[in-house]
Amino acid sequence: MPTLDQTDHQILQLVQEDAKLNVQEIASQLNLTKTPIYERIKRMEREGIISKYVALIDRQKIAPSIIVFLGGSLKVNRFEQTQEFYDAVMSVPEILECYLLGGDQDFLLKVIAKDLDSYHEFYSSKIASIPHVGEIRSLFVLKEVKRTTALPNESLVDY
Repeated sequence: MPTLDQTDHQILQLVQEDAKLNVQEIASQLNLTKTPIYERIKRMEREGIISKYVALIDRQKIAPSIIVFLGGSLKVNRFEQTQEFYDAVMSVPEILECYLLGGDQDFLLKVIAKDLDSYHEFYSSKIASIPHVGEIRSLFVLKEVKRTTALPNESLVDY
């Protein structure tokens, strides 16, 4: 596991808040020069700590949509069957996230759909065809109270 110091964590916090910040802006906010900031960012990219830079889109400003979480169980008795499930999930663009779980459910999917009718069609055609899926429960999001992709650096690190 890579070793990160307080400056690395400050850089990560800044780029998570605004990935468009350039090296000069980050250096200025941290009262450092550009070169060490640039070198730290490049090192964290090489080490995979920073895996990519993305734009977060407000889906409701593009088109109305709903978010649905699907929790369920898998019917598998060999590792290869689990991989078939993973591969199928990876091929469905409406599935935004997938988590393998411990507990009373085996997986959790985050799905986007245009509306309830579109979700019903999606569920009937695509979810039903994913191999090795057992029971599924759908939870419909009524309101997004908080949505972030930023990791809380302060709570993950002991300085």
